[in-house]
Amino acid sequence: MHNELFLGPQPLSRAEVVSVARGGSTVRLSELAEQGIVATRKHIEELAAEERPVYGVSTGFGALAVRHIPSERRAALQQSFVRSHAAGAGDIVEPEVVRAQMLLRLHTIATGHTGVRPETAHALAAMLNAGIVPLVHEHGSLGCSGDLAPLAAVALALTGEGEVLDASGRRRLAAEVLTEAGIAPVVLAEKEGLALTNGTDGMLGMLVLALRDINALVDVADLTAAMSVEALLGTDRPFAADLQALRPHPGQAVSAERMAAFLSHSPIVASHRGPDCPRVQDAYSLRCSPQVHGAARDTVGHAETVADRELASAIDNPVVLPDGRIESNGNFHGAPLGHVLDFLAIALADVASICDRRTDRMLDVARSHGLPAFLADDPGVDSGHMIAHYTQAGIVSELKRLAVPASVDSIPTSAMQEDHVSMGWAAARKLRRAVDGLTTVLAIELLTAARALDLRAPLEPGPATGAVRDLLRRDVPGPGPDRHVAPEIAAAERLIRGGEVLAAAESGRDR
Repeated sequence: MHNELFLGPQPLSRAEVVSVARGGSTVRLSELAEQGIVATRKHIEELAAEERPVYGVSTGFGALAVRHIPSERRAALQQSFVRSHAAGAGDIVEPEVVRAQMLLRLHTIATGHTGVRPETAHALAAMLNAGIVPLVHEHGSLGCSGDLAPLAAVALALTGEGEVLDASGRRRLAAEVLTEAGIAPVVLAEKEGLALTNGTDGMLGMLVLALRDINALVDVADLTAAMSVEALLGTDRPFAADLQALRPHPGQAVSAERMAAFLSHSPIVASHRGPDCPRVQDAYSLRCSPQVHGAARDTVGHAETVADRELASAIDNPVVLPDGRIESNGNFHGAPLGHVLDFLAIALADVASICDRRTDRMLDVARSHGLPAFLADDPGVDSGHMIAHYTQAGIVSELKRLAVPASVDSIPTSAMQEDHVSMGWAAARKLRRAVDGLTTVLAIELLTAARALDLRAPLEPGPATGAVRDLLRRDVPGPGPDRHVAPEIAAAERLIRGGEVLAAAESGRDR
């Protein structure tokens, strides 16, 4: 049974966004939200009755804001606005992203600062609860004046035009699906077209979803790094707490503690801990893993702070203030989100890069301390994980390209009225691709490290790393002659995405 989320002027949490976007939680406006929406709408109707032009209520939009629109043309103005702004192109955006942006727009409406009518807010909530997902295209937002084309596609569906995915995922006409769900198409009134489209909701939704995924992936990176240290006969001594305290970055301390815990009670590590071990120190890709992973953790922490501030915001232009004033503002600019979305892409590229270096060491007979070349069963006849590393290296290279910031770019539009934009939507789209890429990079390190640990027999890995190796062996056989590797990479990705890898590691730690 899905949970129900009550929306009001209070901030949303990141967990609540994920529960609606991915978990199918339903929404309802709180009594306080209903009261605020009614009160604000009254202000809009009073302003609409005045002779003086009010932006978004009785004028055109953007560079056309100089034209005063007579009252009998204002409904047509709102519908025309939505139709013309639903001008996206390219691939269809993932349903979880659309559900997130629908929720976030509804939350801004629930703050009582937009002037949307109660019946319009109820229709948007009903569409979300019915599992109706408007078709939103990948291109169409510059991350300023809100995510205009993506949000306009949702508003268009709300009026019964355009296409949607129904609750079963079929692509159909919006009018048909709304009728089946018992939702009357909305006829937009003054201010509503603008209020439904002028927000950072797409960027913010993708940021929140990415943060959930990245937190888990950095945890996985600590685990796969520990498995690689173990497989390469590395030492856990650099991960000691007193060494981390000398450089008190919080993320670094967390990753070091986790790696040390994963390596705890490892017979492999114990086998070369004595004074007869000739190695003085490990390569950077092993020894400095907590520093790199920890920097990513701290980047995530900063991005979470920005996301939480945005989740406490009411983004619209113009905005309706408690005293009835309606004021233009610049709160729709996506710079705060664009910057951290790009920052996260940089962090992911670095985590992937050090992961690639650990994988490469396990495959190189000159640096793997006794492992066979490419972990092959019969090197020369078998290639082992040689080409799996090619795949990993290619993705790491792509992640470096995806780390090039989008938010440093700006391109003026709307006859130079909108002469500086954030490109935050583009930053969010490439971050989603980077999250997928890092997942695959870690899956390949997981496969390689597990195989290398098997090849250290009769020595056994520690309880945590051994539990992960055993989990993987349910879907992927151990060392042997060459097999089709692509399904094994996909199996490791599924175990990472499903949380099973981390659950197995934590279970092993508790033994």
